[in-house]
Amino acid sequence: MVKLTINGSERELEVPENMPLLWALRDVVGFTGTKFGCGKGLCGACTVHLDGQPTRSCITPVSAAKGRPITTIEAIAEDEVGQAVQTAWRELDVVQCGYCQSGQIMSATALLSNNANPSDADVDSAMQGNICRCATYVRIRAAIHNAAGRLAKEVS
Repeated sequence: MVKLTINGSERELEVPENMPLLWALRDVVGFTGTKFGCGKGLCGACTVHLDGQPTRSCITPVSAAKGRPITTIEAIAEDEVGQAVQTAWRELDVVQCGYCQSGQIMSATALLSNNANPSDADVDSAMQGNICRCATYVRIRAAIHNAAGRLAKEVS
């Protein structure tokens, strides 16, 4: 039995400790917003937050998440930064096929949580490793800047 804190709720899962966190979230808990892409931590589709940091859940064993808060795409809008990112994504019509977008949003939210006014270079660095087969990178960058501007206005 493994105890995990997922989206603010403590859960006891009967899973092996070496099971990838991705499969515990999707198959056991039922949070299917986190996607399987490559299984090697290279594409970013499986990104969740572990201690607020973007983490590739396909290569992270459940044991590494014990005692650490996990946030998935299902709860990202509960945070004002995540809410601003999702709003910007909708307003700028970022999504094309959508498969990678939960991972993109998780990485963008982590970036803006740590850097309220990122440069293009900051965005490119933070989003590196999040692959979009539809190549919506220009819209992703614009949405991140839009969300940063929205958050700045809320603070003012």
